[in-house]
Amino acid sequence: MVWDIDDTLFDYTTADRAGLREHLAAEGLLDGYASAEQALVRWREITEQQWLRFSAGETDWEGQRRDRVRVFTGETLTDAQADAWFDRYIGHYEAAWALFPDVLPVLDTLAGTHRHAVLSNSTLRNQDRKLRILGVRDRFEAVLCAAELGVHKPAAEAFHAACEALGLPAHQVAYVGDHPSIDGQGAADAGLFSVWIDRAGAAAPAGAARRGPEGRRGPAVPHRIASLAELPALLRADTRFGAPSTFG
Repeated sequence: MVWDIDDTLFDYTTADRAGLREHLAAEGLLDGYASAEQALVRWREITEQQWLRFSAGETDWEGQRRDRVRVFTGETLTDAQADAWFDRYIGHYEAAWALFPDVLPVLDTLAGTHRHAVLSNSTLRNQDRKLRILGVRDRFEAVLCAAELGVHKPAAEAFHAACEALGLPAHQVAYVGDHPSIDGQGAADAGLFSVWIDRAGAAAPAGAARRGPEGRRGPAVPHRIASLAELPALLRADTRFGAPSTFG
């Protein structure tokens, strides 16, 4: 099993919204918006734009953070000023960190039958620390991140690196992530058993559907679930899985 982190295991969206709301109130920046929701939507849009630049190699980790602040505030800030603003936001954001309620039950259920790793389009320093604070770092044999790998999802090389970390071929590895194309289709195209966790009930991309292995339309179609509680049954229905755990 290979897992995405943000909005798959960790409720990033809720923490980001709660943290930003507290931060903007503390900074006195909500007055410039018709509502807190308007500010949150704008922050999320800017975050997604800058994340795409980071994923494309157009900026580094610190650069995308600084540019998120500069675009959002509309101010010409030095690196130090942007870093200080973001650090204040991070304090509020981290106070709201939490796993989704279905995470620990599914990890417990799969602990004795599946080996686990993480693949994230982030940095190892950021995600390793996050997993430790959330209390689940010891559940994973390996944590792989794009910044250190030098390749981002949905590139097949990223998924294959995670398979290599587990010492398994791609067709014996399942991947779970929240993004329909970066995670779901990317993992399917790389030859993994791909599972798209669609908690919000988003519109499905072409080809994706709620189905078991017998209902797939082709070799590169992600399975779609609404909760991780559905995952064990989905895996049990496929004969490729069941490698015994050798971790710990």
